[in-house]
This record gives sequence, structure tokens and C-alpha cells, in this order.
Amino acid sequence: MNDDRLTLHQGNSLNLLEMLPEHSVDLLLTDPPYNISAYSTGNMRFKWRSGINNDLAAWDREFDPAEYRDAFLRVLKPSGNLMAFCSYNLMGRWHEVFDPLFDTFQFFVWHKSNPVPKVRRTGFLNSCELIVCMWNKGHGWNFGRQRDMHNFFEGPICMGPERVKAPKHPAQKPVKLLRHLIGIASRPGDLVLDPFMGVGSTGAAALELDRRFTGMELDPDYFAAAQQRLATISRCKEQGL
Repeated sequence: MNDDRLTLHQGNSLNLLEMLPEHSVDLLLTDPPYNISAYSTGNMRFKWRSGINNDLAAWDREFDPAEYRDAFLRVLKPSGNLMAFCSYNLMGRWHEVFDPLFDTFQFFVWHKSNPVPKVRRTGFLNSCELIVCMWNKGHGWNFGRQRDMHNFFEGPICMGPERVKAPKHPAQKPVKLLRHLIGIASRPGDLVLDPFMGVGSTGAAALELDRRFTGMELDPDYFAAAQQRLATISRCKEQGL
């Protein structure tokens, strides 16, 4: 799928990234695998609420940021920003691989105001997710006020009508959070790239903010859902709705 605002590719992003021109991306914002599926098992069923799914998808395994280092650097503009959701177990790996390549390596925290409950109360709630953020001197940034510069965002997990029901993606991120990140790290007309787009939430936020979007997804069912979702948003933008 390809129009002036929206380009989508189905397949392995490590191969698809070779199609993009060098230094063409203003913001690379993505949510790759966390490699935590081996530690998160055992679904829980309740009479008083919906079940808790702890069996994460089979694709959440064996991701190494180092495999994408050269491809990310090739497509990202020198003035571009790179942001990637990650878990505690990959934070150090992201830092090891990318910190030597960028002037600045920081992290951003999303505090989930309604995390999945921990019924047995045997440990902390999983109420925070991390986003690694990288940029070089001369990068694009849109901070207007000091309070916009906090590396912290509080908001609910993706739910309600926003949640894609079929197929259900266990890691779907809320568009409000993605709008915040895109809003401070890019400008209207910029190209936002998500090589692990899932059901297209990054693309939805990018289109709503008048950015161009290129998305890549390996899973054909997720890709079809993203394609339908983003095509609808693109048509609405074209019609001024």
C-alpha cells in the first residue's frame, strides 16, 4: 500500500529496510519484541472480570537490537530521532549497541495508570514500560515548555474501541502515548518509520498529526488489520473529516 502519506510493507523488516533511501527518516519510532515471552506464561481465568493473558506471542523471542543497528543508522537522518519500546531485560543491550553511535542516549517512562492486576500480590505491578531515545547534535525537537521535557508519560493501556479485537495484539500501544512522542520528536510533513508496526498504532498517531508514515510488519494478520485501519484514517484526512 502506497500513497503520499502512507506506505506499508508486509515482510521481514530487516530485509524491507534495504528498500528505503539513505537518510530519509525523520523519526524511527517502534515497538520491537521484548524477549519476555519465556518468562510470562500461564493464563488466568476469572468469573468477575476478563481473563489475564500471560502467554505472549511466539514472535516475542530472540530479538537483538544489534541486528538492526546498521539498517537503522542508514535510513535515519543525521537530524533524526530514534525511539524504541523495550523491557528491563533489553535496556542494557540497547545501550551497549547504540550509545557509542549517538551523542545522547536517554530513556523515557510510560506509567500505565491501569496496569494488569497482580491478583496474588506476590510482586510489583508491571505499571511502567521503558522507551530508549537516541539523537545527535542538530536533531529535530519540539519542546515548547519545561513541563513538556519530562521523560515521563502517564496514561491507560490501550482499551475500549481503540483496541483492535481481531486479531488482538498483546502489545498494542495507545495512540495518545504515541501522539505525545511523535509530537515532540518530529514536525508536520516529516517521515515516521515503524519497522515493527503491529496493528498500526504508530501510523494512526502519525497520520493524525499530519506526518507521513512508513510501516513494516511480518505477521500477515496484523498487517491486514493495520492496512485497513490506516487506509481509513488516510481517507478521512484526505476528505477533511
